[in-house]
Amino acid sequence: MLPRPFVERMGQLLGSELDDFLLTYEKPAFRALRVNSGKADRERFLKISPFTLRPVSWEPCGYYYQEDDAPGKHPYHEAGVYYMQEPSAMAPAGYLMTEDNGSPIGEEQMEQERILDLCAAPGGKSTQIAARMGGKGILISNEIHPTRARILSQNMERMGITNAMVLNETPEKLCRVFDRFFTRILVDAPCSGEGMFRKNEEAVREWSRENIALCADRQDKILDCAASMLAPGGKMVYSTCTFAPEENEGSISRFLRRHPEFSIVPVNRQAGMSSGMPDFAEYSAKGLEHTIRLFPHRMDGEGHFIAVLKKHGGCRENLLSTGFRYKEERGLAKGEAGRVEWRKFADEMLKFPYEGKMLRFGDQLYRIPQGMPSVQKLKVLRPGLWLGTLKKNRLEPSHALALAIKPEHAVYLADFPYNSKEIRAYLNGQTISYHGENGWYLISVDGYGIGWGKLAKGILKNHYPKGLRFSL
Repeated sequence: MLPRPFVERMGQLLGSELDDFLLTYEKPAFRALRVNSGKADRERFLKISPFTLRPVSWEPCGYYYQEDDAPGKHPYHEAGVYYMQEPSAMAPAGYLMTEDNGSPIGEEQMEQERILDLCAAPGGKSTQIAARMGGKGILISNEIHPTRARILSQNMERMGITNAMVLNETPEKLCRVFDRFFTRILVDAPCSGEGMFRKNEEAVREWSRENIALCADRQDKILDCAASMLAPGGKMVYSTCTFAPEENEGSISRFLRRHPEFSIVPVNRQAGMSSGMPDFAEYSAKGLEHTIRLFPHRMDGEGHFIAVLKKHGGCRENLLSTGFRYKEERGLAKGEAGRVEWRKFADEMLKFPYEGKMLRFGDQLYRIPQGMPSVQKLKVLRPGLWLGTLKKNRLEPSHALALAIKPEHAVYLADFPYNSKEIRAYLNGQTISYHGENGWYLISVDGYGIGWGKLAKGILKNHYPKGLRFSL
């Protein structure tokens, strides 16, 4: 049962469309996945996909799937070939990762991008941003709640992302460290979740006017922090999955009142998307009609709100040289000491060097993207690409590395079809009979890296993490 005050307010928003809106709650929610373009060629995936797919119009790599497809229980999912994501939730990152005129960010420019996903768990939008970045530039994905931050880190690993740092920090702490540092920021703000009522009964039970007010107050504080971290000339996208005006047009109108250095960017709306509703804002603000609302009775997805904002001042050159100095750390010096073991492994087992600055935490060795900011005094869950564990005079490769490297870069590769007995055995933690030279083998499923095995005497010892093992 939907809360009566919620229905009454939706009647004020939608007028004669209310009945059509309410009918959507009698229908199943739409399910979608997003092909990980950082790892999988979209056209090739569509040719070999075992699922029945149709495109999501606002995301080039997004596809609806049928209820009985069960892509979450498929080896491709474990290999990071796609991310299961609510279709409307694919829209905000798309607006962040384009220029104001809707054109893609150029490859040379992407090298210079410094992007923050401030409220990133569980990782759908962060992994979408990372796929658009193609391993270039710097992505920082942050989540304030420790448990959700760990899930975020796991999803970033599964999708094979190499240019990202995962943090578990408050927005207030971050804005003290990253003053005017980022070129683009996504604020997918915690909200009352009204747009997910069809999928989340708990959100219905927890709904109240008091909770909406609490969410709106929290959004104000998060936006203020984000504003201080955005460089002049930078772009910020604010999004929620609620219909509440206090958290949507209201949050943006209050923000613009506090921050006149920002303005709303007019953007093209995709089919089925609606304009924002300025009449329901707390204060009048120029451009509120250019914000975006997604209603489930007008398009195939759940409720969402999007506002694209620009920070005044500066030009592209100034934006990319905003004052932030990279600090060398003791961990980097230790990481360089681990380069010997890395080079020994890479020379023997890889056809591509995967070089870069090394960072060492205990016995764990990471490669960090060029220009990645200092991790001092920050709660870091993932400082870059985890290369492996340093043993005595050797490196044992990490599962993250198997998911990140291209199969053609592995000296030894054992590739199996998704429906093979070998893949079933591997995901279940069993050994596999295999003939070849002894050494570390990248196990792949239809050409997508999924984990490591170590071959000795015709037996591939299973190195798939115990916590991920399951039976197909």
